[in-house]
Amino acid sequence: MTAVAGAPTLEHLAREEEVLQFERFAFEEAWALGCALVEAARARSLPVAIQVRRNGQRLFHAALPGTAPDNDAWLDRKARVVDRFGRSSLHVGERARQAGTTFEEQMRLDPDRYAAHGGAFPVTVCGTGVVGSVGVSGLPQLEDHAFVVQQLAAFLGVEV
Repeated sequence: MTAVAGAPTLEHLAREEEVLQFERFAFEEAWALGCALVEAARARSLPVAIQVRRNGQRLFHAALPGTAPDNDAWLDRKARVVDRFGRSSLHVGERARQAGTTFEEQMRLDPDRYAAHGGAFPVTVCGTGVVGSVGVSGLPQLEDHAFVVQQLAAFLGVEV
């Protein structure tokens, strides 16, 4: 297995995770973040489903035109990867590919429950650690990941 063509390096993915952190993350931040993602997706007419979770609880969900129930299943599968590994779903998948294998072969987890494909990103609180995830499903995995990262950077007012 080789890295997904055009995928960011593991170093770049780790840097995104270091930079994109919250001072606090409660219901209000989850709602505001979810609304910002919806607004950005609507402005670009993107067919995506969006999910924001904290401690296993879905605090925000939206499905835009062009999505299907499968997008919700992808969101849940990608979020489980973030919950288990504390890294973006793309980062976990790329780490396996760069080791010459696949996530499925390396981790032996049920593929109906876990998907190490781009689109879910850890919600990290400074000084606390990963408390949840934000995810998008509906685009190719690198685009899902890039959209989440771009919107998190805008929301947090930082550059990656």
